[in-house]
Amino acid sequence: MLYYYAFTGHKHGLDRVKKSAVILNKLRAKGIETMLLVNDFRAGLVAREFGVPETVTIETIQDIDAIAQIGDSVIIDSPEDDHGRLVKYCSDFKKVFRFAQTAEDKSIHGETILSIDCQDESCISSIIVDDIYFEEHKKEKRTLFFLGDSDADKIILNHADFFKETQIELLLGHYFYVKYEEDLGKIFDKLHEPEEYIDLICSSSRIVTSSFQTALEASVSGAEVIFIDTNKILDKEKELLLSLKVILIYSFNKYKYEQIIIDSVLRGDTLVERSDTIVTKVINQL
Repeated sequence: MLYYYAFTGHKHGLDRVKKSAVILNKLRAKGIETMLLVNDFRAGLVAREFGVPETVTIETIQDIDAIAQIGDSVIIDSPEDDHGRLVKYCSDFKKVFRFAQTAEDKSIHGETILSIDCQDESCISSIIVDDIYFEEHKKEKRTLFFLGDSDADKIILNHADFFKETQIELLLGHYFYVKYEEDLGKIFDKLHEPEEYIDLICSSSRIVTSSFQTALEASVSGAEVIFIDTNKILDKEKELLLSLKVILIYSFNKYKYEQIIIDSVLRGDTLVERSDTIVTKVINQL
């Protein structure tokens, strides 16, 4: 059995779940038994929307071995402190893969690192985008804003002036709440439900987002992409977005946004590895 632990929660969004679904769906298609581990029930429901039929909820990274057994393999995508648990995992499990959380993050106990900065063919990329975004899609002239799956701090409401008179449509996140949606309806002309995510990312001509994963997917799908950096992304993440012709805005700078005129944005799919390649590298190490 291969277990995939994706750190999730209403304050952390679901980017990791979206990546996990890509890998797990392909592994299952190749006959490998898998299970997704998440931190909350809602994340499991969303994973189902992306094709993952079953999940198990655990508290933290330290609880992986409460589910996984000796001889299983594990993929870990989490920024949590494992409090030394990783030593045991690398000893007990057949194979451990771990997503690097910083540019300096290296293998500690013999685990295989998935990195954003792959320099050769032996490296496994942490940049994971579903095949559907590489396909050709008819674009509708629409500017779509997707902050992310969570807005616990009500960032959108706090920057309501940014969206006024911009004709931007809002794609809600899975962790948005009913009362909050009523307030957002007063700012945006149109609200889209989270279940429309894939269709809208594929069909929108321009996408404004604060989600790194969404920026990748939108760029690969051929959209014009504006990334609003609210959490100071890593330098390597910034370099990748710039190489994909994504325009970066720091915080909600309305003046900068209004000055942006995008004539043409090249598709960046040749800069992002297809997920088949990543899955093959994982399988070769199992």
